[in-house]
Amino acid sequence: MSVPSIPAGTWTIDPSHSEVGFSVRHLMVSKVKGRFTSFEGAITIAEDPLASAVTATVDLDSVTTNEPQRDAHLRSADFFDAEHHPKMTFSSTSVRPAGNDFLVVGDLSLKGVTRPVELTLEFNGQSQDPWGGSRIGFSAETEISRKDFGVDIEMPLDGGGVVVGDKIKVVLEVEAILQEASVPVA
Repeated sequence: MSVPSIPAGTWTIDPSHSEVGFSVRHLMVSKVKGRFTSFEGAITIAEDPLASAVTATVDLDSVTTNEPQRDAHLRSADFFDAEHHPKMTFSSTSVRPAGNDFLVVGDLSLKGVTRPVELTLEFNGQSQDPWGGSRIGFSAETEISRKDFGVDIEMPLDGGGVVVGDKIKVVLEVEAILQEASVPVA
């Protein structure tokens, strides 16, 4: 596998062209999808791309599943407890090749709990935008246990199973813009 040649520097996530989404099993028969509408982050590409780093922050109050009552419940202490833990954060600790993709390992913090997670990352390419900037794109996904992060509400069904599954699939579509290096003023 060849490591892509991406210019070193800080690339800021463009939230208007990116998405932080998730899905979870509901009533043991379907998956409900949701997303967060407010987030920010940066990708620091090193001269050696495998020494690169990612940081991101998600505003948990921005969760939307297109059902206001469910969204309010997700913000409550039963799930995110957004009043006391308004942000979810990710900070990478390593990047390594994995077949034709990469694994980005890092610490995910949610509801006061920090756990290591691995994101499978696909590099989608690099392009110049119409305004003279450079952009890169990635797709990434992981699966986490909500219970590992203290989201341990149990809502059993009468016939067996649960209303909300434990495994959460997280899917990211990221477009980032290269930030111009600042030049010191003499």
